[in-house]
Amino acid sequence: MEGIRQIPYGVSDFLSVRKDDLYYIDKTMYLEELESQPRTLIFVRPRRFGKSLFISMMQAYYDKAMESRFDELFGNLWVGKHPTPLRNKYQVLYFDFSRIQGDIDSLPEEFNSYCCDQLDDFIDTYRDDYPEAKVRKLEESNSASQKLNLLNNMARKHGHPLYLIIDEYDNFTNVVLTEHGEDIYHKMTHADGFYRGVFKKFKGMFERIFLTGVSPVTLDDLTSGFNIGWNVSMTPELDKMLGFSTEDVREMFTYYKKVGMLPAGCDLEAMIEEMKPWYDNYCFAKECLESDVRVFNCDMVMYYLRHYVSYGQAPEIMLDPNTKTDYNKLKGLIKLDKLDGDRQGIILDIIENGEIEATLEPSFSAIDMTLPNIFPSLLFYYGMLTIKGTKGSRLILGIPNNNVRKQYYNYILQEYDKLGNFVNILKLRDYFDMLAFDGNWREGLQYMADCYKSLSSVRDCIEGERNIQGFFLAYLNLNDYYYTAPEVEVAHGYCDFFMLPNLTHYQANHSYILELKYMAKKDYTEEAAEEQWQKAVAQIKGYAVAPRVEALRQGTQMHKIIMQFVGWDLLRMEEV
Repeated sequence: MEGIRQIPYGVSDFLSVRKDDLYYIDKTMYLEELESQPRTLIFVRPRRFGKSLFISMMQAYYDKAMESRFDELFGNLWVGKHPTPLRNKYQVLYFDFSRIQGDIDSLPEEFNSYCCDQLDDFIDTYRDDYPEAKVRKLEESNSASQKLNLLNNMARKHGHPLYLIIDEYDNFTNVVLTEHGEDIYHKMTHADGFYRGVFKKFKGMFERIFLTGVSPVTLDDLTSGFNIGWNVSMTPELDKMLGFSTEDVREMFTYYKKVGMLPAGCDLEAMIEEMKPWYDNYCFAKECLESDVRVFNCDMVMYYLRHYVSYGQAPEIMLDPNTKTDYNKLKGLIKLDKLDGDRQGIILDIIENGEIEATLEPSFSAIDMTLPNIFPSLLFYYGMLTIKGTKGSRLILGIPNNNVRKQYYNYILQEYDKLGNFVNILKLRDYFDMLAFDGNWREGLQYMADCYKSLSSVRDCIEGERNIQGFFLAYLNLNDYYYTAPEVEVAHGYCDFFMLPNLTHYQANHSYILELKYMAKKDYTEEAAEEQWQKAVAQIKGYAVAPRVEALRQGTQMHKIIMQFVGWDLLRMEEV
């Protein structure tokens, strides 16, 4: 549509966004804050938060070769009206290390080749600033290391300040760590490793450096050779530099409704409220907890908006299918398939409680990634946890939203799948239909209890009540009719499961509070079991009368179910 700004889903090139007049959420006001920080900065964020677009904007802003286009690119943006002293001051060298591909044997060559190409593009851009003989010498070299040495000498001699910008600084090293192990990774990032060697060249060469990535792991392993970086990832002033605020989303959706790309009758506030549980609630600095403003994952919002514009309604599947690739990368990097008991216990704590108390480590080496005390920090940097509160000197890190919760549940399902084919998923989906439409809950929950008992034929590494909760969380999450929330506070505490009707996409007539009680066989007596049951009855009745329940059930008929297990066996199951 002529004159209407298109949705920039998947577009990370600032020049294309501006040239083609795509919709752009202005983040240029953060340039002033960045300039007040130390001169070598590291900024890490989870995937799909707009890192590449932001540094593409930085490249255009600081590049002296782009000065003639300043008004075109920035005139109607914040920084266009409030330019900083460093505007268009630098010769900018840009690397995107996610572009480096190849098998492990060819990786040093591929790395050198990519860096050489970027350096050749750099000198071609600024060739008029240097003697032609020096330019030719740099172009004729086949060594990135030598090219950097030549550039350093040339820039110093002729007084040209340099700005180094690196996107995905840890991308290919993460791939190496995941696919080839710590030994190969260590050779790259330590001693005379080629990657560490290049970073040593950077030191002292550039007036300013800005690095982005998804974790501080590689950075920590490079610090002995590159020890001048300042990690601003948790600086409160930069908390919302990436991602979208609610106001950003509201303004963008208002625009698309105004120009007729969203239906005239759509309720923007309802759309935002629908997205919040799935894409919102990220906080990266504890000082920002006092503010109610959190940030959305950018790409998820764009996914939702694009679907609504195309089809006039929200996507049936709120999770962007493209994030499956991200999850597989994450799964390999944090070694979800090789978790020891301690780290598996951490995962279960997070899944059951929605949060965990931890000390957030600003950096750590690859060799320390598997330590239990480091593990929550790793999950935080990959967007699997976010800051939700404080407890003394420690932080409360929680699951940010349903999008991430689904990834945790997938982990549990895969763990149970390893033990055998105990659950017929097609049959389970039939039972979910009965739960939602007919209020027939007994057959489905009995089936799940029977499947759980069948696990007793193998030895699971998780015992007791934790085992039951993890099992039910994972499989109840497969239904399409409910948000299965384990930590919804309804009254007097937290119920085990509140099955919230998802009426946006599917009609459901019934909703459920499910309370699971577990008793070890060695502790079982009739009197103890009855006492536990009566406590459960009092608890679930308290949950049901909470005012919040009336809103959450959205007019559906509420069922209060207690399931009492002794060991692997379901002792009693009743509706209260």
